[in-house]
Amino acid sequence: MDIALDRAVRVFRERGYHATSIGDLTAAMRLATGSIYKAFRDKHAVFLAAFERYTALRQEQTRSAAQRGTNGRDRIRNVLLSYVAQSQGTEGRRGCLVVGSAVELSAVDSVVADRVGAKLKTNEDFIAGLIREGQADGSIPGHVAVADTARLMICITQGLRVVGKARLPLDGDRLVGVAMKLLA
Repeated sequence: MDIALDRAVRVFRERGYHATSIGDLTAAMRLATGSIYKAFRDKHAVFLAAFERYTALRQEQTRSAAQRGTNGRDRIRNVLLSYVAQSQGTEGRRGCLVVGSAVELSAVDSVVADRVGAKLKTNEDFIAGLIREGQADGSIPGHVAVADTARLMICITQGLRVVGKARLPLDGDRLVGVAMKLLA
């Protein structure tokens, strides 16, 4: 099922919810229409399962990137660099399912809006924790406003995903360097 959902994620990321048909999903997931309806009630249920799969994998990637740092500041830099990497090339052009869902569905689908909000809040809380860690280990000054800076970092990470989908070039080291000034 994970392989089939990964294939659905790809289609939803590339095309969006409304431009994806059940036919697109059956072809991508390599399942018969009846099998999709048996496993999932409808396209919306496939989308929600794909959204959960995508966000779980992205959360794992983000946490893995952070773990490679030696202090809070390094961990945040690694998270930002991970977002840059995910926002470039083929991966970047596919887009972010969270950003796409926020833009396309949040205004009209409260279930998706709640899930998008929860995922962004989880990421924001994670970054806030890294800022606090950096303040505790001395790599980030104590005067840095944790909540506001974490919110701005979320705006930056999600903006990177939008820029990548738009196929604009990203000079990751330079952009991350500027973002890290928020922690000075």
